[in-house]
Amino acid sequence: MSSTVYFADMRAGHKENLFGKIGRLMQECGIRERVAPGDLVAVKAHFGERGNHAFVRPIFVRRVVEELKSCGASPFLTDSSTLYPGERKEAVSALTCAIENGFAYAVVGAPLIMSDGLRGHTAVKVPIPGELLQSVEIGAEIVEADALVAVSHFKCHELTGFGGVLKNLGMGCASRQGKLTQHSNVAPKVAEKFCTGCALCLKACVHDAIAIVEGKARIDPEKCTGCGRCITTCQLKAINIQWNEATPLVMKKMSEFALGAIRGKEHKSLFINFITQVSPACDCYGHADAPIVNDIGICASTDPVALDQACADLVNAARGNPDTALASGLEPGGDKFRGVHPDIDWEIQLEHGEKIGLGSRKYELVRI
Repeated sequence: MSSTVYFADMRAGHKENLFGKIGRLMQECGIRERVAPGDLVAVKAHFGERGNHAFVRPIFVRRVVEELKSCGASPFLTDSSTLYPGERKEAVSALTCAIENGFAYAVVGAPLIMSDGLRGHTAVKVPIPGELLQSVEIGAEIVEADALVAVSHFKCHELTGFGGVLKNLGMGCASRQGKLTQHSNVAPKVAEKFCTGCALCLKACVHDAIAIVEGKARIDPEKCTGCGRCITTCQLKAINIQWNEATPLVMKKMSEFALGAIRGKEHKSLFINFITQVSPACDCYGHADAPIVNDIGICASTDPVALDQACADLVNAARGNPDTALASGLEPGGDKFRGVHPDIDWEIQLEHGEKIGLGSRKYELVRI
């Protein structure tokens, strides 16, 4: 069975601008049937790294918030802490970065709440009928919310080929432990050349898995649970995740986490993808390279798999931009994602999402 994906191009005029189109997309998806008066609605967005500019503009997110408020709901913007050291490694720095990037209440009209607590450990284990996982760790505020609207920037990604709503849900709604589950199956590693033996990580570890040996931190993989607390504690960025999972496994786990993120909200969720500034890498970097195609438009659906499939097809149908990171597939119909990341089979996340019942790759594109 095919799902419906609604599409609005980037054309605008005095009769209807892009903000009006966002509202109409949400209405076509039946937002008033999915969100009830009084609902606390999590608007899952990516707040962007400092120095990046490709993330969805806060003024567009505000239009989503306004539409939810018109339904009588109480929306809040949410994101989760990153697994790696950076500007968004815990709630204080993440929310500071979000406000600096324009996601302040005065702009978006909604409060900002981190979905996974102060340090990324506030989570709920959600049971799922997965192929690889039987439960996933999702940020508690995502689970507690009455409804969920995911606003995603559709772009290339160095690990999954592209990043859209499946990544925003699967990786973006996961706690620190959940992100570790998806990315790695072993303990974090210590870069000894950066480690000074300060022992802050030792004090932070609640599993007694770290010791100082010959002036350097050592992690015992037998005791380590992979919680990632030591990663954010280290001020020298000497402790990092081991990115050892093969990309197909990462994508499958990510799809299963996406299933967990909307568990219990299957009829209370809506997904919006912005195919704008289609950058060659994730918005988690402190920069954004030139877009590989021109801005295409905005898509919305109640089916996350169909939505990402439609956006991938629209990007591939476009003409690629020369003098960008796109090395092949510039012609309309060319594979833009393999043109940037040739070794990644990006369709795996869609195939697995369909297999586990997250959605359908078959869709009808309805232009509004």
